[in-house]
Amino acid sequence: MAFVDPIELSERGVRLVPLAAQHESGLRAAAADGALWTIRVTSVPEPENTAAYIAQALKMREDGNRLAFAVLDEASGTVLGTTSYHDIVPAIRRVEIGYTWYAQRVQRTHVNTSCKLMLLRHAFETLHCHVVGWRTDNFNFASQRAIERLGAKKDGVIRGHAPRRDGTIRDTVMYSLRAGEWPEVKAQLLYLLDKPRPDSGG
Repeated sequence: MAFVDPIELSERGVRLVPLAAQHESGLRAAAADGALWTIRVTSVPEPENTAAYIAQALKMREDGNRLAFAVLDEASGTVLGTTSYHDIVPAIRRVEIGYTWYAQRVQRTHVNTSCKLMLLRHAFETLHCHVVGWRTDNFNFASQRAIERLGAKKDGVIRGHAPRRDGTIRDTVMYSLRAGEWPEVKAQLLYLLDKPRPDSGG
């Protein structure tokens, strides 16, 4: 049994299922909602590269360092985006959450909060992780704000760390959340999900 086995999770009408080739057309449609591949600081695949994106995720799962999920609307089965556990280190019970993106229409709704609740709860309460990490582009300020809103702590910046799609080299901002911090973060996520929202998007 692997440290992180494929699993399905659901919360508030959102379902996470292991990403598979059958999700290619749905993932392509999600990326097209907002032309997400044109955003410089993300790694969303171009439409013609969606199948290769999934194949790479499956190869990383086979190698034991990533478990990618398709994010689905539970009622309709529509693919809303994707997210992953990655940089999985069983020896120290650590995972990171990333490779996360959603169709533009569900951004700033309950979808991302629900996904983070599911992934963090599974990591800390089932896998008994000591720490969960995140990494993001130093210019992806929206991602940094979202991670900080979860209650994660900024560990630092790795300079000159990874190539962007346009050939420039990014600095990577690293964050983490320790097991002892999870109860407070869980309470905050549940509060955010339960409080009334002014928009109809949930």
